[in-house]
Amino acid sequence: MPVNNQTVIELAKKYGFDLIGFAEAKVLDKEIERLTEWLDRGYHARMSYMQRNLNKRKDIKEILSFARSVISLGMNYYSPEKHSEDKAKGKVSRYAWGKDYHFVIWEKLDKIIDHLKQKEPSFEAISYIDTGPVMDKAWAVRSGLGWMGKHTNVINKEIGSWFFIANMITNWEFEYSDPLEDFCGSCTACIDACPTNAIVNEYVLDSNKCISYLTIENKKNIPEEFKGQFENWIFGCDICQDVCPWNLKFSKATSIKEFYPEKGNKELQLDEIFSLTKKEFDKRFAVSPIKRAKLSGLKRNAEFLLAKNGC
Repeated sequence: MPVNNQTVIELAKKYGFDLIGFAEAKVLDKEIERLTEWLDRGYHARMSYMQRNLNKRKDIKEILSFARSVISLGMNYYSPEKHSEDKAKGKVSRYAWGKDYHFVIWEKLDKIIDHLKQKEPSFEAISYIDTGPVMDKAWAVRSGLGWMGKHTNVINKEIGSWFFIANMITNWEFEYSDPLEDFCGSCTACIDACPTNAIVNEYVLDSNKCISYLTIENKKNIPEEFKGQFENWIFGCDICQDVCPWNLKFSKATSIKEFYPEKGNKELQLDEIFSLTKKEFDKRFAVSPIKRAKLSGLKRNAEFLLAKNGC
């Protein structure tokens, strides 16, 4: 069987991807214009890497000169468990409950590319999972996986927004998918629910105010102005996705068992974090996204939440 849309779709589904779309490798003119404006406003906070390689973000042929297509893939990570309301525990974002998605998805992408190369030796591809200068969400939208929600996550009509995005840049031509209509309508649930007012406008997020940024990527102290506003989130935040009507109605449990909660990773006992040694932290979170915050960041976050709780 030649390498075509159906070949890719069957392989991707075999390896657990729920969404598959195809886009022509064109320059992202409008998308880079919006990104540049966002950067100019300082909404990227201290994530300086967002300012680098704008030429590659705009034109993926700067990454793969003979690129002709982008294959966008979505993998559902939703598991239906709920957080405890125990204030002695810090809540962890759903995406980090299980094994680090990079490890899970990288392996599957490598196998897909290997299979396609076996079918057609001239097939070439480079894959990314938010680890390089690729506008993952922009390509997901162009490939018809979903539309950009007002909370700046991509939403799919069938499974909501609880999915990881991977992209394969390839030298192959495909039949291209049609982008989807924006179905957010007049809904502002995500904007209204954000306790720190991080969604400063529809489709515009200010990272400086975002709980996810402040508890993970941020390496400084958490500003005092946010005391009492974190709703006990210690690593990331799911509020804008939790209240989205598309998620409330259409979320489906993932088939990938590695994304289900590891024992003790759905919430973290706040007072126990302070007694963790570096060795214990590294061992416990060796294959968890939580390791990205580092032990120092986790202790800072716990201290911030305990101070808010009056402890």
